Amino acid sequence: MFDRPEGGDKAVLVSLDFGQPDYDEDVEELCRLVESAGLGIAEIVKGRRARPDAALFAGSGKVDEVALALRESGAELVIFNHELSPAQERNLEKALHCRVIDRTTLILDIFAQRARSHEGKLQVELAQLAHLSTRLVRGWTHLERQKGGIGLRGPGETQLETDRRLLGKRVKLLKEKLSAVQRQRSVQRRARQRSQDVLSVSVVGYTNAGKSTLFNALTHAQAYAADQLFATLDTTSRRLVLPGSGTVVLSDTVGFIKHLPHDLVASFRATLEEAVQADLLLHVVDASSSIYHQQVEEVNKVLAEIGADTLPQVMVMNKIDLKGLTSGVERDECGRIAAVRVSARTGDGLDYVRQALAEALESARQLGRPQENGGAAEHTAGPHC
Repeated sequence: MFDRPEGGDKAVLVSLDFGQPDYDEDVEELCRLVESAGLGIAEIVKGRRARPDAALFAGSGKVDEVALALRESGAELVIFNHELSPAQERNLEKALHCRVIDRTTLILDIFAQRARSHEGKLQVELAQLAHLSTRLVRGWTHLERQKGGIGLRGPGETQLETDRRLLGKRVKLLKEKLSAVQRQRSVQRRARQRSQDVLSVSVVGYTNAGKSTLFNALTHAQAYAADQLFATLDTTSRRLVLPGSGTVVLSDTVGFIKHLPHDLVASFRATLEEAVQADLLLHVVDASSSIYHQQVEEVNKVLAEIGADTLPQVMVMNKIDLKGLTSGVERDECGRIAAVRVSARTGDGLDYVRQALAEALESARQLGRPQENGGAAEHTAGPHC
């Protein structure tokens, strides 16, 4: 049986063009993901194909090119900017004699590095196990070694079946622990909702759009913010007092990304419920990005997946200082603030964000508090004025 080699500290990246319009942006995003994981980039191998190769994904000629890049650079890891099947991953590792991972595994590894809270670590491990369950090749034998092996295996059970059973037990335990965390969050949320004149606001957006920088600027918190993908993983909530208006509870959430692994969304559902149960979403957008329209679409896809697509949003166009834009607001046909132009880094336009929150708080008072079982009142989510 082929033993999977360990990865090194620099990698050869492989990104194939299947005719997608934003191919160059995809390659740039892969580079940022690799840098966020703390790895060096040895070389980027590109190519065009009509469709993936069934066995090797990239085809034998391109795999030979990757092998040459490995030899010349001394790298010990190959990262594909695509989702590989378990068979493709194994075939590539046998052909290249090094560790091969796909985009999903890379994202999961970054999340594992970023997890700080107990809840975050549980969520990441659950997502990793869900991904690993399809690729079990001597992957969990260390669990048997920890317990001595004797007594673990059922009648006629193979090693692979034993590994799967152990993995299933661990997944069940993690889900039970996350359910307990979810119940605790629900209790805390109901306590906040019973408070008078408190609006629940979640900050959402594409990764590295500046959510945590905006959150810190508004609440004077010290949430970790950095110019890297997935700098924030654990949800942080702070009260924000709006003079003359009232109080809102602002929650900073994990950033979204294109092709976000489904297992990751499912595992982080407890955390993402902060967005589902909010009265208002501040959708932070990197105005300096050339593809911010696509990023907005990707965020809205994930919001739809978790059931938060009907909640009212205020678009926060951030990083206007990088584009030479001026701060300001844009209102919809009903006179409500629909978008705000700000620079969270310089503080330009933050008063407009506070104004949007104050108006949303006043609107919530007039229309009635959101129902305790979650979400904004139905009539606040629609297009009616």
